[in-house]
Amino acid sequence: MGWRPGRLLSVAALVAATIAGPGVRPAPAVTHTINWDKYSLMIDGVRTFVWSGEFHPFRLPSQALWRDVLQKFKANGYNAVSMYFDWGYHSAAPGVYDFTGVRDMDAALAIAAEVGLYVIARPGPYINAETDGGGFPAWLATQAGRARTDAADYLVATDEWQAHIDPIIARHQLTNGTGTVLLYEIENELAATGTAQRNYLTHLRDKARADGITVPIFHNDKGRNGFWVPPSSGVPGTVTGPVDLYAFDGYPGGTCRSDNTPGSPNTAPDWGIYSAGGATGGASASPNTPGFAAEFGGGWFDFWGSNGSYACMGQREGPGYERVFYGTNIANRLTIQNFYMTSGGTSWGWLPAPVVYTSYDYGAALDEARQPRAKLAAMKELGLFLQSVPAITKVDRGSAVTPSSAAVKVYHNVNPDTQTHFYFAVHNPSNATTDDSFTFPVSTPDGAFTVPLRLNGQDAKTLVANLNFGGQHLVYSSSEIETLLRQGSTDTALLYGRTNEPGETVLRYAGQPTVTVLAGNVTSSFSNGNLKLSYVHSGLAQIRITGGGRDQLTLLLANQSTADTMWRQDTAAGPVLERGPRLVRTAAVNGSTLALTGDTAAASSLEIWAPAQVGTVTWNGAAVTMRRTSAGSLAADSQLPGPAAVTLPDLSAGTWRFSAESPEAVPSFNDSTWALANKTTTHSTTPPPTGQPVLTADDYGFHHGDVWYRGRFTAAADTIALRYGGGGAGLLQAWLDGVYLGQNVLPTGVSAPATTGTATFSVPTSLRTNAPHLLAVMVRNDAHNEDGGVNDAHKEGRGLISATLSPAAAVSLRVQGASTVDPVRGPLNNGGLFGERNGWHLPGFADGGWVTRPVPDTTAAPGTSWYRTGFDLAVPAGHDASLGLTLGNLAVPRSGGAYRVLIFVNGWNLGQYVGNVGPQHTFVLPTGVLDLHGHNTLALAVTSDGGAANALERVALTNLGTVRGG
Repeated sequence: MGWRPGRLLSVAALVAATIAGPGVRPAPAVTHTINWDKYSLMIDGVRTFVWSGEFHPFRLPSQALWRDVLQKFKANGYNAVSMYFDWGYHSAAPGVYDFTGVRDMDAALAIAAEVGLYVIARPGPYINAETDGGGFPAWLATQAGRARTDAADYLVATDEWQAHIDPIIARHQLTNGTGTVLLYEIENELAATGTAQRNYLTHLRDKARADGITVPIFHNDKGRNGFWVPPSSGVPGTVTGPVDLYAFDGYPGGTCRSDNTPGSPNTAPDWGIYSAGGATGGASASPNTPGFAAEFGGGWFDFWGSNGSYACMGQREGPGYERVFYGTNIANRLTIQNFYMTSGGTSWGWLPAPVVYTSYDYGAALDEARQPRAKLAAMKELGLFLQSVPAITKVDRGSAVTPSSAAVKVYHNVNPDTQTHFYFAVHNPSNATTDDSFTFPVSTPDGAFTVPLRLNGQDAKTLVANLNFGGQHLVYSSSEIETLLRQGSTDTALLYGRTNEPGETVLRYAGQPTVTVLAGNVTSSFSNGNLKLSYVHSGLAQIRITGGGRDQLTLLLANQSTADTMWRQDTAAGPVLERGPRLVRTAAVNGSTLALTGDTAAASSLEIWAPAQVGTVTWNGAAVTMRRTSAGSLAADSQLPGPAAVTLPDLSAGTWRFSAESPEAVPSFNDSTWALANKTTTHSTTPPPTGQPVLTADDYGFHHGDVWYRGRFTAAADTIALRYGGGGAGLLQAWLDGVYLGQNVLPTGVSAPATTGTATFSVPTSLRTNAPHLLAVMVRNDAHNEDGGVNDAHKEGRGLISATLSPAAAVSLRVQGASTVDPVRGPLNNGGLFGERNGWHLPGFADGGWVTRPVPDTTAAPGTSWYRTGFDLAVPAGHDASLGLTLGNLAVPRSGGAYRVLIFVNGWNLGQYVGNVGPQHTFVLPTGVLDLHGHNTLALAVTSDGGAANALERVALTNLGTVRGG
């Protein structure tokens, strides 16, 4: 057998060398081969079904939590993780790169290898991903050459990025034997196909190979256009490119209704061997490479001013959706599938693109607080099945199958080598949610059979016939296979079905075997070499079958809720099956002791099917008293303890220190050190009007967050028109001679919001004098546009674009943004507020001279004010508590006033709350940033339109999920 991720611990020394960094020479490694044909990838000649989840380390600023998330992937049936690498996250300026701390991608890749996951590496240079500039560094906005082309200055920049990221990826390649990087994405969703793009992709490919990238290279086609297929494609209408594999993406799941409830299901598409074919048919665009969905919808992103649809998306694209849509992909022979997102995380700081707010929960299988949604269990069952039945990696379309009811359809595939049959049953059309009972014919070398089945609601089932596993032969089953285990000379098979639905399983024997029902209600009959078991899926039925010319088999028949509680781990001593806890993370056998780690969310039973030598068990290091059951399993005498209560401090009862900010609005403020906005040329796509100077903040080196302008003019102006770029929900506030003129917020409530606008203010009569005046303007930059259209959209101006007086008069402006890049938290943490420039957000700032102020507050002044407090946490040892900060009325989106808050925890900018825009009220505070066992500092930068209605509301800590373990 070839190398597989479950055996990764045998190369622990190599992994340790990888973690140590580029200066450490790893021990000699065993290299591996990666090949492919039209069916699947082959690793060392072994066909492998890649079942991957998308996870972005940059959206979770805590290395310890990377391990938590990746262990949850592995335990829940995934054998791969897909990772974007965000160029802008690592580079604050040309030639400046940081891969330390939360930006240590060596560590991220090493952890994935330790956990036992293949990695699909996606370094860009452009990633999209709802990130600032689509992952471009903000300094790229000032370049002359068009991005994502062969423009010379752009290629110099991409060479610089690849020269830093490629060696990191190369050190962790499976082909080197020093990691588990399996595939490398050369660019993402490059929808333009001109010569400039072909030259660009070729340049990227050549650079990657020169940098030591030896794994297969692919590009992700945005929406199945047949763009950038391998030269071997031969399909008319496709565009070939410098890639080894063709991949595409698709998000057919739909969205939620306006009332934030799941809408009617969409129809699952055929994007593989059952498609209409051709350049736009999905995998048919490249018939000689495996079907590869580089991004298949695991949810959808949400936008400023929505009703808050993440919880709804988690239901809409829940277990039924997964079985129907991902199962249809399996039937279509898409043997590389990556689900975007599986863990969305948080777009903290100034990371989010204009189209999204802070939370990137996505409705994913793991929510933003790292808690499992119900849909995660369905992914586990599908993933374990794919890893347990290797025959699924090579199938062709079988003969047509006609079920007894036109309300359903059955896809039929056959492995040409083993003659294993796969039947995928789904409603016809697949978006139907009726309750249908039917039969369909099965014809295998064992004979012809009629199989009864039922589909109730949004559901689908993948059934197997003519399967050899271990020492057994399955004729067919109307139950689905979750996993198959070989322990010594005995076999264990876990099958499952929907609760209270009938099932039947037929096994082949040379003679009549002995059937012992150990638990549950199961009847059996034997005829013509076939043992037929009949049952109803309820709880866990257990059957021992011996004799009949085969090895002993323990057959476990679970209903759906029981299947959800089952876990499989692979150890050097053989596979282990567990039942009961919220999560089983790891398993290791040392002599007769099985050491398990995992989580409990409540007191939990523990039952184990383990290799024969196992007699004792530990759970998170503590011994567990076990007994041998009549079924041969090991069961804990008492329940594993659940988590202890976690007490959170009442922030409203604490002491809040307060200081007004925005001194820049006062005419006497000294701005002599600010940059003079006197440039006359720009590469921005929003240049100033003829005759006006360049004002856009990027041109003066200010790329993220708030930027201030102070302008002087001598004129009697009636109106002031300020055109600005602010991104999604961007904000402008203006003062004239210290008098507040008002604020302007860019429109929200749509998925593609306006990112520039014009704020026009009427000058108070008392200030319409032909005398010197001081104009002060603050612009909140909620990120640079993505460049999905290959039109340099990321170069749209941010900050002021123009300042126009009426009657016309010249304005001389100075500009100031973020003063430095935070050396720990990176370039996306800070903007240009006065408090940020002076460290008011940092835990060590001395605020003892500030006044105290109540929270909730009762009034607010226009501009920005700061509130600071400290709090202590004492989460019990051995617990993982995911905590959040809730502002305002959690139950009602957009229920707050016209104010917004930048949330700093221990100096980290963890998000932006906008009371009257929303929808987000609760912000996840990741462990590692948050000290669960000590003192924490909370600083809130509150920017208000002024008045009691726009004051800071209730602020409270929220427990988003606690487990014992973690």
